[in-house]
Amino acid sequence: MGGLVLDRLVAAALIRNFDSQLAETLPIMIAAAEVDSAGDAYFNREPAEPRFAEPYSGRYWQVSAKGHADFRSRSLWDRTLPLDLDKACLTLCTSRLEQFEGEPLRLVEQDAIIPGSPTVFRFAVAASAVGLDSQIGTIRRTLWLSLGVLALGLVALAALQASYGLLPLRRMSATIADIRAGRLRRAPEADVPPEIAPLVTELNALLDHTAEMTEAARRHAGNLAHALKTPLSVLLNEAAAESPDLASTVRREATAMRRHVDHHLARARASARRAESQARAPVWPVLERLQRAVSRIYADRGVVIDLAGDREALFRGEAQDLEEMAGNLIDNAAKYGGGRVFVTVARAGDRLSLLVEDDGPGIPAGLDRQLFERGRRLDTSQPGTGLGLAIVRDIAEIYGGAVGIGESEDLGGLLVTLDLPAAGPAGAPLA
Repeated sequence: MGGLVLDRLVAAALIRNFDSQLAETLPIMIAAAEVDSAGDAYFNREPAEPRFAEPYSGRYWQVSAKGHADFRSRSLWDRTLPLDLDKACLTLCTSRLEQFEGEPLRLVEQDAIIPGSPTVFRFAVAASAVGLDSQIGTIRRTLWLSLGVLALGLVALAALQASYGLLPLRRMSATIADIRAGRLRRAPEADVPPEIAPLVTELNALLDHTAEMTEAARRHAGNLAHALKTPLSVLLNEAAAESPDLASTVRREATAMRRHVDHHLARARASARRAESQARAPVWPVLERLQRAVSRIYADRGVVIDLAGDREALFRGEAQDLEEMAGNLIDNAAKYGGGRVFVTVARAGDRLSLLVEDDGPGIPAGLDRQLFERGRRLDTSQPGTGLGLAIVRDIAEIYGGAVGIGESEDLGGLLVTLDLPAAGPAGAPLA
């Protein structure tokens, strides 16, 4: 496009310059024009250009008017310029005659009145455009040849830039192949171009994260296997000894195994969701759902659950995990309390606090640590597995949170504080 525009501009400039040189003759012709007794035009002094007197020289002039004989230069000899006298030309008019007796012409015209005559005469000067076309052709060939060479150079430079510039990425591709094949554990960060240094850093961070998740999966599997080993050994020994209370042993050990499975599955699910998601979960709708569900479960005891605090708070995590943690705390407060449960939501900076209070008897001093032991239950009068608070603690720790226990000042029972990461509104960057 640039070459095309430049071509048009250069050609137009040459044509304007050519026509302006022709137009310089018109004032001389008009000033020297007179009329004879018959009303025809003649010059008292002809233009001094020698080529006007040489037949077919490529330089011509002509004065024409309707009803009068054409007054022509000797260079036209037996030819006449085809002037359109029906079209007025009060100012300078320029045109091109493509083939005038075998040659292209540039034509400059202007109408004028000769003193002593009312007739409007057309004064015209023409010149062969062969030289002009040759100049334009030469410039055009030079221009497009230069642009062609420039284009080839740009293509070569682009190819070289792509080949050289993408070389670090090809090396990175080979590095990733080596990592996948087990020949490398991490991508080398030395001698890395600054343009792809962040990519290498993120790749190594991803590898570290993957290794961490793999190790966590192994740890979960190992912990579950270790937890199930004892109940299975007990069952095998009881079966081999043909114990008379085998049925009760099976029920007891199966219940223990189920607790272990539930616990480790909850941790594994929370770890997986935490690793693959940066979701935001509104806290208040989750608490309202739990309020309705737990109130129906303990309707026969008249449990009342009150919610208060920040209705716009967002948890930086999955709604499922928030529901599991808050559900365990609210269920415990309703089950072991005296019938009143107070849940408060508070946010401070990038942290979110969930306070669950009840009006129950609380716990004896020094036993708060035992509440978080898997399968440990301080109150055996109510049904349960003893895993609720342990699951809450483990999921909270996965999200970088914590669980604390204290005494409720308002209700006099147990106060459980759940500290979690908070999220900003939708569209805001995660902290």
